[in-house]
Amino acid sequence: MELVDSNGMSEMPLPAHAGNNQACLASHEIMLRVRYSETDQMGTFYNSRALEWFECGRTELLRHLGIPYAEMERRGAFLPLIEAHVEFLGRARYDDLMRLTTSVSIIGRARLKCDEILVNAETGRPIARGYTIHAFTDSEGRPIRPPAWFLEKLGLLNRQ
Repeated sequence: MELVDSNGMSEMPLPAHAGNNQACLASHEIMLRVRYSETDQMGTFYNSRALEWFECGRTELLRHLGIPYAEMERRGAFLPLIEAHVEFLGRARYDDLMRLTTSVSIIGRARLKCDEILVNAETGRPIARGYTIHAFTDSEGRPIRPPAWFLEKLGLLNRQ
């Protein structure tokens, strides 16, 4: 995966799939280009790459919000993956330019949900969509509530 460009955050509703009824707190887009090593014998991207690209989207969204994941870990907050879902909707071939939109919401008391939509940047045709759910934990893997500094970056503190 080659990270091509990042074009900022935008407000957008989360996709209706996966029974999501949570409010979108932020979304972010990145551009990716399919590398030759990411394709399979059929000439399209290998399916496991979708989850790797989702990770890139999630990481860049957090970075854009001012919460680099490495900083989260230094501050004692971790986000292990506890659930993942991917629907494959189309093909992406070597050198195709893709746009990945990641939207984030807090679910329950200690979980982060990232919805992902991957489309061909030139045609707008969908390639994949899905979501990942992450638990907030401490360094020992014990569940914790989202830290105040994290919620503040999402604009959730002092809301009325």
